[in-house]
Formats: sequence, C-alpha cells, structure tokens
Amino acid sequence: QVQLVESGGGLVQAGGSLRLSCVASGRTFSSYRMGWFRQAAGKEREFVATIIWSGGTTYYADSVKGRFTISRDNAKNTVYLQMNSLKPEDTAVYYCAARNPSNSASYYYPMGYNYWGQGTQVTVSS
Repeated sequence: QVQLVESGGGLVQAGGSLRLSCVASGRTFSSYRMGWFRQAAGKEREFVATIIWSGGTTYYADSVKGRFTISRDNAKNTVYLQMNSLKPEDTAVYYCAARNPSNSASYYYPMGYNYWGQGTQVTVSS
C-alpha cells in the first residue's frame, strides 16, 4: 500500500511559477513509476507528466512540455512538479499518482496508476 500527500498548490499570476511536491509512504516507492495528473472544473482528469522509477525517463503532455519539469528524489520518497510560465488554462486540481509495476495499462491514463493523492489546487490568474 502506498499513501501519497501533495503540497505546494496555490494562487499565482500568469507567467509565474509553482513547485508541487508529493511525499509517498511505503518502502517500495523507488520501484513505482510516478505521475502527475490534473482535473479542471467540469473536465476529465488528464495526464500531465510521468517519471520512471530511476528518474531517467520522463514524458509530458504537449500542453505543458517545455514549461513543466517532473523529478523525483527516491531517498526522500518525493516526486516534484516544477511549473513555470503558468497560464490560466493550467488552473486545476493536481494529483500525484503511483503505478504498481504489475499495472499494464497505459501510463498516460488514470487507469495506469494504482494509488492517488488527495490533490492540490492550482489557480492561475490572468
């Protein structure tokens, strides 16, 4: 079992930056692929970024590529999402997720993850 707790959300002006953190419990954190998703009001949850267990490979949604960076520190059981050049359309609840190695679903979709945090609100004003 893995428990995830996000932090770092808030209100920021367009063009600003935020760094989200997600701390995981459990001794097997380093074996999990981790991801960030977001869900805007009235919309479905969408993929933002993902990182493999070693941190060597990352993938991003086209909408955030070049602006967001996902990273992880396995010694601290923490995954980060650095968000720069924020836009009003980035406003959403951001969720951290962990993927069990046995999960074979696509990691670009929520079904590809087994554990979820409670979410943190990010609001970007214009």
